[in-house]
Amino acid sequence: MSSEAWTGVAVAGVTAAYALGSRRLASTPVSSAIVFVGCGVLLGPAVLGVIAPEPEAGQILTLMEAALALVLFTDAMAVRPRDLRTGGFLPGRLLGIGLPLSIGAGWLLAWLLLPGLSVWELALLGAVLAPTDAALGKTAMTSPRVPALVRQGLNVESGLNDGMVLPFFVLFLAGIPGTSAAQEGTAGVFWRALVLSAVLGLLAGGAGGWLLAAAQARGWVSGEWAQLFVPAVAAGSYTLGVVVDGSGFIAAWVAGYFFGFALRRFPADRRPPAAPPGLAGIGGFSENLGGLLASLSLLVFGAVLLGPTLEDLSWRVVGYALLSLTVVRMLPVALALAGSGLRPPTVAYIGWFGPRGLASVVLGLLVLEEHVHGVGLLGRVVAVTVGLSVLLHGVSAVPLADRYGRWHDRTAATGRELREAAPVPETAQRRGLGAR
Repeated sequence: MSSEAWTGVAVAGVTAAYALGSRRLASTPVSSAIVFVGCGVLLGPAVLGVIAPEPEAGQILTLMEAALALVLFTDAMAVRPRDLRTGGFLPGRLLGIGLPLSIGAGWLLAWLLLPGLSVWELALLGAVLAPTDAALGKTAMTSPRVPALVRQGLNVESGLNDGMVLPFFVLFLAGIPGTSAAQEGTAGVFWRALVLSAVLGLLAGGAGGWLLAAAQARGWVSGEWAQLFVPAVAAGSYTLGVVVDGSGFIAAWVAGYFFGFALRRFPADRRPPAAPPGLAGIGGFSENLGGLLASLSLLVFGAVLLGPTLEDLSWRVVGYALLSLTVVRMLPVALALAGSGLRPPTVAYIGWFGPRGLASVVLGLLVLEEHVHGVGLLGRVVAVTVGLSVLLHGVSAVPLADRYGRWHDRTAATGRELREAAPVPETAQRRGLGAR
């Protein structure tokens, strides 16, 4: 049997085994990300060698790009404008203040710990490791013991920050000589990746959402095909961004937001009582498909990137990874929430749950594809940071959510006023397979 066949058997076996025990593991510190990354390391060339040491790079990147594009679309689709208005000071501060500060802090830390990289390479590392991945610490956002304000804030932040970091990524990449973005020029990257891709995403997503709502109102579409319509729009918007030499990810992210916006804005009086399910039902299949692709991507990440990296560690790489997960995330969050009225335990809880995952892996791989100076060091730092995040955030999600919930209940029982207890209309929680 060929090595590719053994790889397929191994991937299918891991997926099936986790599926059989998924409910039992959901209440334990063993997250799906830990299982898939751990199995990837075990099956990769660093240990058993079942997965080939040098699989086809194009196939790996295609899998991960598809996963990220679908996740970007469905995450943005779930966010409503009112989430940034009603009780929205938390995601607004985290995205508007915390995210840029995290990119800057990541750049500064890289300048101190990783000599030999250029200014733009340092900035690029900060951008790659800035977005958070909700799937790696889903309990932090779904536990009923955590106040709704905190759950919504983390939920909205994780749904938008991976898309918001993309403009920084493409502009920083354009500043590095020898990259494809540099050949296009900063002005070309700005117009194609940021403006044109966003406009195409807006048109594709807005038109797709309106057409689906109109078809529902006339009873033309079944519930099953309404769900399949979502990944079709996501794929189409991503492809539009690619064919114009822009950013497919930005197009998919913008399309997801306007798809959900258009679907929700369709006049309610034109919807029949027996219309197919709303956004949550329509997006369920795509969320689960995105979760499956993300899990498979994490397995490949463990085998191809993390496993070999663990054989060649340095104190600088490990030190940067640890500080990236703590200081680079928690200090900007503390500054962003200064004066908000939130108590220190809440600020610490929000600051800790900034796991790095799929977005960082895919953006890191895109950098590796450029074959520029310093790319090997950047790849090792991203691999170790994501690997540590999978372990630490996965293991701590359940116990810290319970501990924080107990603190909130005790404090609220004393009668003291808590900003955390403010009622807010919650955003629909994303239910992808990567949840636990």
